[in-house]
Amino acid sequence: MSGPAIRALWSVDAAQPPGTELDDEALTGCYGRSAAPTVRVNFVTSVDGAVEVDGYSKGLSGPADKRVFGILRKVCDALLVGAGTMRHEGYRAITLDEPRRAWRRAQGLAATPTLVVVSASLAVDPAAPVFAAAPARPVVLTTAAATAPPGLDQVADVVRVGEREVDIAAGLAALRARGLDQILCEGGPHLFGTLTAARLVDELCLTVSPLLAGAKAGRITAGPHLEGGPEPLRLHHSLLADDLLLLRYTRAA
Repeated sequence: MSGPAIRALWSVDAAQPPGTELDDEALTGCYGRSAAPTVRVNFVTSVDGAVEVDGYSKGLSGPADKRVFGILRKVCDALLVGAGTMRHEGYRAITLDEPRRAWRRAQGLAATPTLVVVSASLAVDPAAPVFAAAPARPVVLTTAAATAPPGLDQVADVVRVGEREVDIAAGLAALRARGLDQILCEGGPHLFGTLTAARLVDELCLTVSPLLAGAKAGRITAGPHLEGGPEPLRLHHSLLADDLLLLRYTRAA
């Protein structure tokens, strides 16, 4: 394994003694699949709450964060992302290496997770590799008012939920009707904020990068106001890779 060792600090179930170095099998256990349908959100942030450095999240990431990023993609059914984040971060076709595909097949899962793009306007390019080269046919959640670009229906399933704004709850229900129960959201902040405002977030996997990014950057969440008070979470585990902290929170009972 390249990069710094990832070590256990604490977990709610004491599955790994503090200080234990975690290989990919142990990390998979830390981020395993839930028995119930789950929306898991994954973000990286600076210590002072920035969502990016110089406009991109990669400025906050590192080898350990990327290892966990890969594990989270391995165990999910669907990878949910906003169209703006997909374009800005330069997403390509969602692929996994052979060991991860083999793990999924052994679990009775499709070899690769399904990409799900949220786009109220359908301002997406069907010729982009993220669609045209996808090993599993992507899904696009959009609105009744949006006009699909030519060729999109040839490379993706278009699911219309909501008139002029995407009804994210209806979108998740449509995904679960397809058997996509374990959903990993990779952002961006507006999609995270929408899920939070609808109280649909079951887990947050948060990497805290040992950087002070300053006040210019936005937060990991944006968009609609959360009515009715904050959503309580419970710390499930904490891991450490040098000075980088990897946290997993679950919805409080």
